[in-house]
Amino acid sequence: MSKRSTIADIATKAGVSVPTVSRVLHNRPDVAPETRRRVEKVIEDNGFVGGRARRALHKESAGIIDMTVPTLTNLYSVEIVCGVEEALQRTKLRLALSVTGEFLQLEQEWLAKVLNGSTDGAILVLAHGQSQELEALRNHRIPFVVVDHRGELGTDVPSVGATNWLGGRTAAEYLLSLGHRRIAMIAGPAEHRCSRDRIAGYRAALEDAHIPIDPDLIRFGAFTQQTGYEQTCELLALPEAPTAVFAGNDYQAMGVYSALHARGLSVPDAMSVVGFDDVAIASIATPPLTTVRQPLIEMGRVATSMLLRLIAGEPLDSVRVELTTTLIIRDSCAPVQSTVLER
Repeated sequence: MSKRSTIADIATKAGVSVPTVSRVLHNRPDVAPETRRRVEKVIEDNGFVGGRARRALHKESAGIIDMTVPTLTNLYSVEIVCGVEEALQRTKLRLALSVTGEFLQLEQEWLAKVLNGSTDGAILVLAHGQSQELEALRNHRIPFVVVDHRGELGTDVPSVGATNWLGGRTAAEYLLSLGHRRIAMIAGPAEHRCSRDRIAGYRAALEDAHIPIDPDLIRFGAFTQQTGYEQTCELLALPEAPTAVFAGNDYQAMGVYSALHARGLSVPDAMSVVGFDDVAIASIATPPLTTVRQPLIEMGRVATSMLLRLIAGEPLDSVRVELTTTLIIRDSCAPVQSTVLER
């Protein structure tokens, strides 16, 4: 019998709701004394020893929040984790962090550990967005929240993201305001929802400005510096190179910088560059990178707050939360030059 099924059985035997059992297990004060005694007696009489029940009855302090991220080698994941940690500092819960290395097998191994453990809830930053993982957590009644999901989510899946469409549109509109008309976009993987949303925003801005969409200027790749470098080399080889590039994240933008530098071209004189995320590297690049800020730390905080409410059996104000993106203007963009790029 799973731990979550056990909690449901406690509720049935005690004649109360599952949220009431959750409040008892978390020592919440908003439970009538008689109700609390009845729930605790059911737990003791029937030998329910699930992780949360055992901690509550024996006054053990810390529960566990499990979290998975694809990698810690870039600041994107690190900032989300920092937000989660900040939110958990106000509780007695501990964070158990797992890195899957963007391998599906490791994500599945993480899931198996969580389902067989004594977790109180889970925060997921998934590389592959496998819906079966979310369904397995739901079937075991483990509360969870997804951060910046890369695939499609059902309307009832708790999640936190950012306004990717707005971010893509804002970046393209800014470049258009500087006179650029051949604006390339180097996106992330085509199967990722965030990539598609950013492209859709970029396309909307060009269409509103009556700029024809050139398929040769839209490129896909991983969210890595190498992808930015390789795709920029291909863009520079076009008969008519772009005068500006909107990169899918700041690391891709650094790859754009590298490709231009290797050819003796400067930013922004030869090409304007806009990134996405606004991780620390953006502000210390040469020149400092204009980028769309994604509130990564706040996304971690909000996801944790949502999860704590789910663990307590409380309803969410909104199942899907999208935090606003903001354009941060620095020195990597300039008005379009009339001269043709020398390649």
